[in-house]
Amino acid sequence: MDDVVVGPLDLAARVDEALAVQALAFGLTDDEIGVRRHVVLRHSAHSGLRALGATTAEGRLVGFVYGMPNNRVYWWSTVVQPYLRADGLEWWLDDSFVITELHVLPAYQKRGIGRELITRLTDRAAEPRSILSAIDPPAGAENPARRFYRSLGYRDLARRVLFPSAPSPYAVMGAELPLRRP
Repeated sequence: MDDVVVGPLDLAARVDEALAVQALAFGLTDDEIGVRRHVVLRHSAHSGLRALGATTAEGRLVGFVYGMPNNRVYWWSTVVQPYLRADGLEWWLDDSFVITELHVLPAYQKRGIGRELITRLTDRAAEPRSILSAIDPPAGAENPARRFYRSLGYRDLARRVLFPSAPSPYAVMGAELPLRRP
């Protein structure tokens, strides 16, 4: 990580660079990038939004994270609420900081950049806990993202959560703050 600096990110000004990182890290199509661009710009206007970027010495964005305090009227909350309610965990939606997106270019993964991004962002949160969603692999399987989140202290709150237009189910995960350090 010596050649990468983590610092504040003007998400609206660098939305296209952030989406280029997300497209490579997450495998987005051009159509998905177009849809997400509008979502990211809408989020960036939120007064509680916080964003960090990881940049090279040349200023190239190689990773980013952003999130905001949760509000039950947000689309994401309205989708996950019934799943959390079913297990008596709906209270996680209150007084939580949501990690909306976290992505690092594949060539820069496994260098501690994602960990630095998410821990620095959540360390500044006023909320006592954090929630997020990650692709949920089939039962008995695991993926690198969920292993990473578990290493930070996130645990499953709901599995097989279906978001409209998402091709795969997601898991909603939550962690008490501050996040676990290695």
